[in-house]
Amino acid sequence: MNIYDELKWRGLVNQVSDEDKVRSYLAKPGAAMYCGFDPTAESLHIGNLVPLLCLARMKRAGHSPIFLLGGATGLIGDPSGKDKERELSRQEDVDARSEKIKAQVRRFFERNTGERPEIANNYIWTKDLTTIELLRDVGRYFTINWMLQKESVKGRLDREDVGISYTEFSYMVLQGYDYYHLFKTKGCRLQIGGGDQWGNITAGCELVRKKCAQEEGAQEEVYALTFPLITTASGKKFGKSEKGAIYLSPDLTPPYAFYQFFINTDDRDVVRFLKLFTFLSQEEIDALEQEQTETPHLRPAQKRLAEEVTRMVHGQPELDRVMAATEALFGEGTLKGVDPGTLRAALETAPHCHYAPGDVPDLPQILLDLKLVTSKGQARKDIQGGGVYINGERVEGDQSVVEADFIGGELLIVRKGKKNYGLVTRG
Repeated sequence: MNIYDELKWRGLVNQVSDEDKVRSYLAKPGAAMYCGFDPTAESLHIGNLVPLLCLARMKRAGHSPIFLLGGATGLIGDPSGKDKERELSRQEDVDARSEKIKAQVRRFFERNTGERPEIANNYIWTKDLTTIELLRDVGRYFTINWMLQKESVKGRLDREDVGISYTEFSYMVLQGYDYYHLFKTKGCRLQIGGGDQWGNITAGCELVRKKCAQEEGAQEEVYALTFPLITTASGKKFGKSEKGAIYLSPDLTPPYAFYQFFINTDDRDVVRFLKLFTFLSQEEIDALEQEQTETPHLRPAQKRLAEEVTRMVHGQPELDRVMAATEALFGEGTLKGVDPGTLRAALETAPHCHYAPGDVPDLPQILLDLKLVTSKGQARKDIQGGGVYINGERVEGDQSVVEADFIGGELLIVRKGKKNYGLVTRG
């Protein structure tokens, strides 16, 4: 299957400049394409997974994808999808974020394609471009009339209270120049991106066409392809939890929380998300859809989705730690030997108490401090009734909490009944 047809089957094609020509361009191995990512945070988030995965899909199909870091455009600010002006970032902050994202993307590609990606940074070819050169050699090909028709601009012009600065208005000029540069230096004829980037991407297509015709007398054509905005069945924009964005960095979103985000996918969304966010084949997804229909209570599609995406982003060892914690907390597994950091993330919303070394009280007081009981008398009654567990093991009689009970020397898991958990830390 041509990679373009695979993208269509997965529901990844929103707008395309010329379907037949893009399909033909992608029919031969080695085609170059790129997608730009501005370093607005220290990590990519799951909203970036669609374009990032598309670049990886292109690599696996034998093409030459380019991951473009917006070291220059990140200093300007893209008005697309924003109802107000962005705060400008400092050069050193953009550089630091760029380095972190570059390392993140390398790990992702090596894990999922077996090869290192080609990563470019538009600051390299933009930093020495003078104002005169930008205006004469690039700006001359952009008419104000045409730029005003772009949705990223119109949406801001329609709001007199906000408006748009010349800085952000010029963003599409810089992005267009990126396309021209990559076309001239890499032979790149396809730019991909989110649906909100259609105006910026087609601006680049026009720049390549006009600039090559004017300066070289050549009739060159490059293409645009965008992905749809991903929303859930409930109508919400995909990618955020109650606590905010879900990041690909384990430092910002623990792998357990990352896994849980996907395991909680609505039944109405899960097959579509398997197409969007995994490398699973049509046959594998069809089989999962059938299994989901027959045993929806077992949530087989959600489990496979969460496993595939967590493995893809964090690797098999991290997925193993997440699965061990899940099994230990909610299945038949043991908590002994489970990674403390994963357990801490798993019980992030559970009642929590912290004690200094040597000040850990008796178990009834711990239960009271965790608010799992209303009195120490009730705690003793629950313990005697066999309804209290330490690290998954039932407490017998007057058993006390000892130093060896703390997993990794850090934390203790207390459970009352089947579902009431508490987390005890010390240090």
